[in-house]
Amino acid sequence: MINEQTYVDMEKSAMVLKLLGDKTRLSMVKMLDTNDCCVCEFVAIFNASQPAISQHIRKLKDVGIVKEERKGQWVMFSLNKESKYYPMISSILLHVPDQSDRIKELEEQGLRISCD
Repeated sequence: MINEQTYVDMEKSAMVLKLLGDKTRLSMVKMLDTNDCCVCEFVAIFNASQPAISQHIRKLKDVGIVKEERKGQWVMFSLNKESKYYPMISSILLHVPDQSDRIKELEEQGLRISCD
């Protein structure tokens, strides 16, 4: 029997899997599972443009996978663990390589929160 709280229909499951099928978004979600990050940190981590990173975040945010919280002048993003998709996402993340080295590298470079 399927737990109705964790059941996601086929179309929505496919949509989430398609979103996570992008390597950058999958890496972001893995990092956001344990760390809050701002766009500028992802720009540094992925060596990508701010508009490109914002587009990835927007796609994740639009379906409720990611949430944002304003902290002073920064907007911090985190994985939405209240999302109906979180049980599926968390089980996928068990099979994804740890990304904490990327956050640690950012800290060592002094870029952990570089939005000014």
